[in-house]
Amino acid sequence: MAKAEYFVTKDISFYLEYIKEVRNLSLNTVESYSRDLKKLSIYFHSINISSYKDVDENICSGWIGSLYQNNNNPRTIHRHLSAAKGFFKFLKKNGLIHASAFELISAPKVAKHLPEVLSPEEVEKLLNFKPENTLEIRDLALIELMYSSGLRVSEVANVDLSDFEEEMTFLRVMGKGSKMRLVPIGRYAIAAIKNWIQERMKFDMAINPALFINLKGRRLSVRSIQLRLARISIKQGLPRVNPHMLRHSFATHMLESSGDLRAIQELLGHSSLSTTQIYTKLDYQHLARIYDRSHPRAKNE
Repeated sequence: MAKAEYFVTKDISFYLEYIKEVRNLSLNTVESYSRDLKKLSIYFHSINISSYKDVDENICSGWIGSLYQNNNNPRTIHRHLSAAKGFFKFLKKNGLIHASAFELISAPKVAKHLPEVLSPEEVEKLLNFKPENTLEIRDLALIELMYSSGLRVSEVANVDLSDFEEEMTFLRVMGKGSKMRLVPIGRYAIAAIKNWIQERMKFDMAINPALFINLKGRRLSVRSIQLRLARISIKQGLPRVNPHMLRHSFATHMLESSGDLRAIQELLGHSSLSTTQIYTKLDYQHLARIYDRSHPRAKNE
């Protein structure tokens, strides 16, 4: 390995350790940045960059152009640039460069797509399936919990038996950035979880603290939850449902009923209210649909 390529790889490792241990970024983000920065180092090596100080705005723009040429979409390019900006800011902070050439590079505009949301009737149909075996008893409990409390799929996977409080009416959730929050649990979810815990005791071969485990007694993975949810939704005659859709449906239905955006921010674990405000757009769409259905002069005939 060439010396230049080695020091790039070494410094990337230091940066990834920093964002993981100090900034507490999620494992998914760290892994994504790792892949993106390795591609960046390969690009530097391909154009014979031997020092960070040789990186200027033209080189940065050329790299962005190469991402376009490789058919990366704007959202992916935005993430690559975010990784590069953070890495070069880290280099500057540690005295390896005097200024970052990436500071003035703008990311392509990413189209804001509103999240897919299930109607209350579709959620009801999803949750009305009758478990036919042990795995489906577990599946009903995790789906009820996701919709009841608006959890991310990673948060559901990480729930432990010891995370419940006040006779299971509240759940302690470790969210992004290792931020803890307390969320309420609905009565249907509580009943489904209690039913699953009774079933769980029959085959918990390993002493695993996880609430949701597989038949081998191991913690259920994020991927397994995604697949099980998709399977149940199809079985119920619905389009393939993913965990994001349940979380978005929770937020949208809460906003339609309460109008309390700040409370929904707390329940979802968003650090910024601006992140939660996407649901106001969904709520306006809901109001527009009601208007179109109800107002005698809403639409031209």
